[in-house]
Amino acid sequence: MIDIPTGLPAELVPLSWLLGVWEGTGVVDYKIGEGDPDVEPGTERRTAEFGQRVSFSHDGLPFLNYSSYTWLLDDERTPLTSETGFWRLERPAEPGDPGPGMLPRVGVQPYTSARAVEILRTPDDAFGVEVQLVHPTGVNELYLGRVKGPRIDLATDAVLRAGTAKEYSAATRMYGLVENHLLWAWDVAALGQELRTHASGRLARVD
Repeated sequence: MIDIPTGLPAELVPLSWLLGVWEGTGVVDYKIGEGDPDVEPGTERRTAEFGQRVSFSHDGLPFLNYSSYTWLLDDERTPLTSETGFWRLERPAEPGDPGPGMLPRVGVQPYTSARAVEILRTPDDAFGVEVQLVHPTGVNELYLGRVKGPRIDLATDAVLRAGTAKEYSAATRMYGLVENHLLWAWDVAALGQELRTHASGRLARVD
């Protein structure tokens, strides 16, 4: 059962099951090279267990604010990384939307009712999703994907890297609500590797 908060913008209803603060643990497991890490030089497997705290919130606008903070599960709780961004349904910008920049909207705000949002539903009963994520290591990602019930599948449409960032070219992510837990998996193409398993986690809502 998914409770929809009072006052939630209509466009966020398909994403409403993400709202809240989530905390749990996960595993990084990324192989570099094509051989057996135990016997072949140049092949290694980087692994670690981590803790994670994720927040999805909204401020009355038709997008979710997202932040994630992770730390290693060692005695010092060594910080691992963080990311922040925005999640929204994929649709064309309308005159009734604010922007670009701080320009106010012109006319009526679009998609303010459940009936209007239904126009955005795809033939396979899903909604398109657009996710923008920023990493402090100089990587920005734009994901496109779909939400269908309590599951979201995403793939990078574009990756922007600063000249100081490590090589990172593509990614996919999956999120799902299973037995009141938020499960996620993240595959990446980085450090000269093709797209492959990178990390996953299991989180419980804490508020």
